[in-house]
Amino acid sequence: MSIKILIADDHAMVREGLRGFLALSGDLETVGLAGDGREAVRLAHELRPDLVLMDLLMPVLDGISATAVIRRELPGVEVVALSGYLEPQLIADALHAGAVGYLLKDTSCDELHRAVRAAAAGQVQLSPAVAARLVRDVHVPTTPPQLTRREEEVLVLLARGRANGQIARELHIAPQTVKTHVSNILQKLNAESRTQAALYAMRVGLVPVHAAAPS
Repeated sequence: MSIKILIADDHAMVREGLRGFLALSGDLETVGLAGDGREAVRLAHELRPDLVLMDLLMPVLDGISATAVIRRELPGVEVVALSGYLEPQLIADALHAGAVGYLLKDTSCDELHRAVRAAAAGQVQLSPAVAARLVRDVHVPTTPPQLTRREEEVLVLLARGRANGQIARELHIAPQTVKTHVSNILQKLNAESRTQAALYAMRVGLVPVHAAAPS
C-alpha cells in the first residue's frame, strides 16, 4: 500500500524535483502539489494525504501556519518541514506547530525515502544537524523528572523514532499502555510533543543525538 504525499513549496522546480525523487520509490505516491500554505491546507482537506512535505517560507500563508492548521484540523495527516534553513527559532516554531520532523534540503534521496516512511507512521525525523542544534538548547531542570523504569524505556524507544505500535511490540505491552506511558512522559517532562521528549532524551544522554535521523 502506497504512502500518499502532498508537496508544498513555492518553487515549481523544487516541487517537481521532490516528486521525481519520491517516484523512484515504489511505495511513495505524490498526490498533490501546492505552491503556498493556503493551497497546502486546501489540498490536504481535499486529498487527505498521509504526509505533507512542507516548505516553511512561502507566500500567502507560511509553512509554519499551514502546518498548525493542518495538524489541528486533520490530526491524521503528518507534516514534515523541509527547509534550507538551520535557524533554531524556525525549527522550534515548525515543531511547535506540530511537524513530526524537520529535514534539510540537502537530504539525500535515500534518506528522504526513509524519513517519509518513518514520519508517515508518526516517528520523529530530524536531520542530524537539526537534532544537534536543538539538543544544545533543550532545558534540563535542576530536579530531574521522576520517570519510572518503564517510562524511561518507552522514552528511549520514542527518541529512537519508534511509533507506539513498534514500542508495544518491542516491550511486549499493549498499545494503549504505551499511549498512557507517552502521555505521562510528556506531562512529567513538561513537553508539548514527542519531538520535545526525544530531544530531552538526547540532551541527557539516554540516546545519541543522531538517533532520530533518517536511517
